[in-house]
Amino acid sequence: MCRRRSDNGAPLEPTRRYVSAFSESLLTAVTLVLQADPVLLRTVALSLAVSASACAIAAGLGLAAGAWLAVIAFPGRRVLIAALNTLLALPSVVVGLIVYLLLSRSGPLGAWGILFTPGAMVIAQTVLVLPVIGALSRQLVADSLRDGGDQLRSMGARPFTAALLMLLHERWAVATILLTAFGRAISEVGAVMIVGGNIDGVTRVITTTIALETSKGDLPLALALGLVLLAIVGAINGLIGIAQRAQGPALAGAR
Repeated sequence: MCRRRSDNGAPLEPTRRYVSAFSESLLTAVTLVLQADPVLLRTVALSLAVSASACAIAAGLGLAAGAWLAVIAFPGRRVLIAALNTLLALPSVVVGLIVYLLLSRSGPLGAWGILFTPGAMVIAQTVLVLPVIGALSRQLVADSLRDGGDQLRSMGARPFTAALLMLLHERWAVATILLTAFGRAISEVGAVMIVGGNIDGVTRVITTTIALETSKGDLPLALALGLVLLAIVGAINGLIGIAQRAQGPALAGAR
């Protein structure tokens, strides 16, 4: 019996095998997610912990720095703002290399002994998302003070105090900034792989596990983690939408 062929004469069986293999891998991936596979849960939990810690640290530093940079005048301020905006596109592998050099045994922070640990991954992600929070919060404060800063100044508020009050007033916009930073942190792979080493059970997070399992040909686990990552990113986008919708009524009520 001859093989069925397409219009150009190529056999159809290889394509069917590929589709069947993908379907089986996808089905296994869904099963891993629904059954809460322990390896899957451990990897997701570490990813969430590292990214949340990094964003919390970056939020404390970035919001204060952005507010300060929006209101304080000093020589070289425009250059600093331009540099901060440039760092929005900072490649993650460059961040990983810099943090690796700092934390290596011959580096200035080598005495800490945290290279290839979750702590090093938190530092790398903090450096990665800090410019995002700083630049966006600076722009937010500058725009807000342009619209409502006169009232605060007439009440005797100092510039930095007025900037912090604007961050509090624009809390939904701040929430959008922080969610954006978290989305970038949890989907990042280059920096955490360099400083974390992708050690099983220690520093293996969602993105690095996907890269490793794909290279090994273990598609079910890679697909399962990909589905979870898509769900997390989708949830973040949903929360950003909620924050943006809540910001509209808040501004209307303030007026």
